[in-house]
Amino acid sequence: MHPHLPEGTEKEVVTLLSQLIQINTSNPPGNETAAAKFLAQNLTSEGFNCEILESAPNRGSVITRLNGTGEKPRLLLLSHLDTVPAEPKEWTLDPFSGTIKNGYVWGRGALDMKGMTAIEAVTLKLLKRNEIPLKGDVILAATADEEMGGIGGADYLLKHYPDKIFAEYVINEGGGHSIPTHNKTAYTVNTAEKGLLWFRAKAKGTPGHGSLPEATDNPIIRMNQVISVLANFHPQVKLVQATQQFLIGLAQADPTLQPCLTQILEHPRESDEAIASLDKVAPAVADEVRPRLKMSITPTIIRGGYKENVIPSECEAVFDCRVLPGQTTAEAMKLVRDLLKDVGFDKLSFENIQVQEPTESPTQTPLFNIIHEVLSEADPNCAVIPFLMAGGTDSRFFRRMGSICYGFQPLLRENRVNTKPTRLEHGVDERISVKNLVFGVTILYETVKRFMT
Repeated sequence: MHPHLPEGTEKEVVTLLSQLIQINTSNPPGNETAAAKFLAQNLTSEGFNCEILESAPNRGSVITRLNGTGEKPRLLLLSHLDTVPAEPKEWTLDPFSGTIKNGYVWGRGALDMKGMTAIEAVTLKLLKRNEIPLKGDVILAATADEEMGGIGGADYLLKHYPDKIFAEYVINEGGGHSIPTHNKTAYTVNTAEKGLLWFRAKAKGTPGHGSLPEATDNPIIRMNQVISVLANFHPQVKLVQATQQFLIGLAQADPTLQPCLTQILEHPRESDEAIASLDKVAPAVADEVRPRLKMSITPTIIRGGYKENVIPSECEAVFDCRVLPGQTTAEAMKLVRDLLKDVGFDKLSFENIQVQEPTESPTQTPLFNIIHEVLSEADPNCAVIPFLMAGGTDSRFFRRMGSICYGFQPLLRENRVNTKPTRLEHGVDERISVKNLVFGVTILYETVKRFMT
């Protein structure tokens, strides 16, 4: 047990996470209110005043706070209670069992992100138990609907209850994991996120008999061309500030990576060659760098046709497009249309499903400095590096309101240098080590204590 944490903390955070996993909050449909009520009961038993706020029936979020003197800005410990679904037959253990086995807590949400919910809740309880004299309010919010875009969770709360949830600083998911290098462990802090553009493309055609393909205009073939054009598009490399800081930090942490990373920094348009070289010496690092250099357009759903011998009248596909800070989703949509102008454009239509602009937070802040300080004391041979997230989190809603948001769930390195880590978030057999839960509480508690006193 870390000397800063009282005995019993390990059991407390492990048990809390296990119980949260047992409440199935797969989204859709979510049903987060059950988990919100459970967490509220857990905190109320220690004297916290909790509120459960629903954006729709059973779509609840829970908020509570420790009041400070007001001398310092507010800090929000943010997490989400919903998870992506899990298919039990694919798992070694029941994904909603919360089984504690071989030093790990197993189950859907262990990493994304009920583990962080448990870490934040225990951190808040330790601040209260230890009577830490806070100079600013520390708010805890565990919200609904993040996995479907956050509209029924964080976005709803900011629009309807800003006084209850808004804070000048936010600690959320999306960073903290460590990248193994030869010399140091590099801990990431999510300071920026790509924007999100989910859109549906529909191709119209002329229906007819499957045996007479020449007599019809097949929309499935047109959609195949659409997918081919967009999947083979090579966007221009754009090094945003967070990615520049990330590459510089990694190069300093591991001189063996310096030639490849310097080549990307100095000649971004030739980064494909540098990434190929990096893939040979450090595949795990190459995987981290690759999605942070360009926008991306990925087909994720395709639908068309209804009978074996009928050419349908339309075919549709859904695309997940991610844009870098400094780009806009409107520019991305214009680019898509321009790319498809020679694919029977008059027979294509487009519909936006969800749109979120990219966001970024500065790193020259007292909170970032304290994160760096606390991690360096816990792991003297470490680097703390800003990080652009390829996916999205609820931090975007707060950044738009002026909050400084950092994705920061510190995780110790558990894979060897130059081996590709197994991605367990959203994957099969998702789990988090007991060691990392304790490490998470240790680092977060010390960070919040120093920042708020």
